[in-house]
This record gives sequence, structure tokens and C-alpha cells, in this order.
Amino acid sequence: MKKTVLIFLFCLITIGWASAQIPVNSDSVAYQLQRKKINNMLAARKQKFGQYDQSLGQHTGIFGFQTKGDVRRSAGILMDIAKTDDAIFKELKILLEYRDFQQRQIQSHSKEAETTAAGYIQVINRLKQQNAHLKQQLNNSEEHFKTRQNIFVLVILFMIASILFLLVKKNRVKA
Repeated sequence: MKKTVLIFLFCLITIGWASAQIPVNSDSVAYQLQRKKINNMLAARKQKFGQYDQSLGQHTGIFGFQTKGDVRRSAGILMDIAKTDDAIFKELKILLEYRDFQQRQIQSHSKEAETTAAGYIQVINRLKQQNAHLKQQLNNSEEHFKTRQNIFVLVILFMIASILFLLVKKNRVKA
């Protein structure tokens, strides 16, 4: 019985340990792709800002002034930068939502692990109680067996003594 309980506990602990060893990938593939997308957008923004800075330095007009075309080109590049910034903010929001989702998953996994551990503890305690109860029953059965055995021995001894007494009495009567 003890071996069965120990094997059962070993199996429960092994299952719990194995489930705890499953790696939780905090940076999922989608999260990594989103980060890469944002980094690419930031690199494009940096390049556009470099173009904008260059366009501000261009003075193709008479006497080194900027022409209307230079200003329009700079404004167009600045509008592209603003659109890129908006897109970056949207993608950052998606990235933060991924992170929140992952954190919620980790929290739910930890709660599930706690619940499982609490369940294992309850099972272990219940098995300990059952084991103690079975040991008590075994001890009671052994005591009952010993008592009955002693009674049987006494009855047999009494019967033998009675037979011997009757034989001795019968032999005295004949003699």
C-alpha cells in the first residue's frame, strides 16, 4: 500500500514538474515580427528625416534662397515623416497589446499552476489520511486475529485437558 501511494505521489510530482518545465516564450513570433516591423519603420523615418534635413539645406534659388519647389519638397518630406510617425504609433499600440496579452497569459498560467499545486497538496493530504486510516485498520485486524488465535489455543488446550482428564478418570475407574 505504501509503495502504491509513493508511486502515485511520484507520478503527480513528475507531471507537475514536467508541466512547469514547458518553456513560456515571452517573446512570441508575432511579437518579434511586430518589433521588427516597427524597427524597419523607425529606420525609414530616420532616412526620411535625413532627406528632410538635406532638403532644408538646398537653396536652388537666386542669391542662395530657397525656391517654392524646395519648400514644397521639404513640406512633402515632412508630411511623409508625420504619416510614418502615425503608422509607428499604431504599430506600437499593437506591440503593447501583444505584450499585455502575453502578460495575461503568464498570469493565467501561474494561477493555473498554483491551482494545480493546491490540488496536489489536497490529494497528498487525503492520501496521507487514507494511509493512516488503513494502517489503523491493519493494526485492529492484527489485534483481532491475535485475540481469536489466543482463544482458539485456549479452547484446544481446554479440550486436550478435558480429554486427558476423562482418560485418567476412566483409567482410575477400571483399575
